[in-house]
Amino acid sequence: MIGRLSGILLEKNPPQLIVDCNGVGYEVGVPMSTFYNLPGLGEKVVLLTHLAVREDAHLLYGFGTVEERNVFKELIKISGVGARTALSILSGLSVADLAQAVTMQEAGRLTKIPGIGKKTAERLLLELKGKLGADLGAGAATHSDAGSDILHALLALGYSDKEATLALKQVPAGSGVSEGIKLALKALAKS
Repeated sequence: MIGRLSGILLEKNPPQLIVDCNGVGYEVGVPMSTFYNLPGLGEKVVLLTHLAVREDAHLLYGFGTVEERNVFKELIKISGVGARTALSILSGLSVADLAQAVTMQEAGRLTKIPGIGKKTAERLLLELKGKLGADLGAGAATHSDAGSDILHALLALGYSDKEATLALKQVPAGSGVSEGIKLALKALAKS
């Protein structure tokens, strides 16, 4: 099993890279979150990897963080979710955003990712519940039910996912729903 690559970045063609490790060029698929944080061509790069062995291919996937790799491994364990879909999910949502979506059981955030329909999103939320939201979404867990209601209210008012999530972070833990909405709207008005 190849768990880590350290070498020179030779090519960047999203979502594929070629990393030269002492004369051997490894082709590695990466999510866009990792791709955007890569150094320039010809520079040293370190990637944590996952090797998928299939009947017709050996495919190597690379990640910039341990969390990304762990989430990738959890995603590919789910029936009907392959490596390509898992990369799409990690490209569309950060690990923290995915954890928050799982904690708050928000299928709508997942259906915005190309290739993820309503049924797949619901299955992902069900399968990842308890595996992802609890440990990675610690900030989101403190707001659980009230936070979910506040977030849904902001989304219903027409704010984007990103704006609503940032505003929710301004709401103190333990705030009621109506008070939380007022505080979130004030935070949005200031920005």
